[in-house]
Amino acid sequence: MNKVILMGRLTRDPNVRYTQQNSSQESMCVARYTLAVDRRGARDGQQSADFISCVAFGKNGEFAEKYLKQGTKIVVTGRIQTGSYTNRDGQKVYTTDVVIEEQEFAESKKAAGEQAENAGYSDTGDGFMNIPDDVDGELPFM
Repeated sequence: MNKVILMGRLTRDPNVRYTQQNSSQESMCVARYTLAVDRRGARDGQQSADFISCVAFGKNGEFAEKYLKQGTKIVVTGRIQTGSYTNRDGQKVYTTDVVIEEQEFAESKKAAGEQAENAGYSDTGDGFMNIPDDVDGELPFM
C-alpha cells in the first residue's frame, strides 16, 4: 500500500501549469507546491521541518490554483511517486513527489490571521506583511 498523509504549510504559492493536449482532449491543470512539515521533537530547542514536494493534477490542481497560497496550512493525502530524468548537463536526476489525491484546509481563515497577529505580523492591506523591527534572523513559516 502506498498512502501518505501530511499536514504542513505551503512554502510559496503553487506553481500552476496546464498541459497542452491535442484538439480532442482538454488541457489538464498541474499544480506543484512544497509543504513544510514539522518534525516531531526538537533538537537543541530548534524546530525542524521536512520540505516535501507535492503535485496535484486536474481538479485538485485547480483547487490549489484557486485557494492555496504561501503559508496556508493544509492536510493532504496521496501517494509517493518516484521518477527520473536527464538534465541539460546529461546528469540523471531522481525525483520523489507526493501525488495529491485529497487536500483540505487544516485551519480556518480566521485562525490563520490570528496566528499571524500573535506572531507580531499584520497585513498592511497592500499584500505585504508588516514585520516588526525587532525580528532577527530568518522569518518563520506562517
